[in-house]
Amino acid sequence: MGACSMTKKARTQRLKICWVYVLKCRDGSLYTGWTNDLEKRVRSHQAGKGGKYTRSRLPVRLAMAWKKKSPREARREEVCFKQLTREEKMKRVSAGKKNRSARVRPRADPAGPV
Repeated sequence: MGACSMTKKARTQRLKICWVYVLKCRDGSLYTGWTNDLEKRVRSHQAGKGGKYTRSRLPVRLAMAWKKKSPREARREEVCFKQLTREEKMKRVSAGKKNRSARVRPRADPAGPV
């Protein structure tokens, strides 16, 4: 095993941590998904490469995110959140702002201000 190699247990642990996230789109709609790399996923959405839905509703911002122990848990939570009414989702997002689990800053636009 090389000096830069991760142990199998460390790799497994890293892959198990997943995130369920909610993005707020320009038009006020919400997009919910899950990922194992929250910062990378939010950046891809912000760049217009994350999902077909968000591509036409840029810019998007992270409204809420919460950690899950496995991909299975994350997918299950995503489905449960999507089944809520818009009012229930907005209540959870508002409550989540007070104690948000993750913060991802949007990157500056390389083209500069328009």
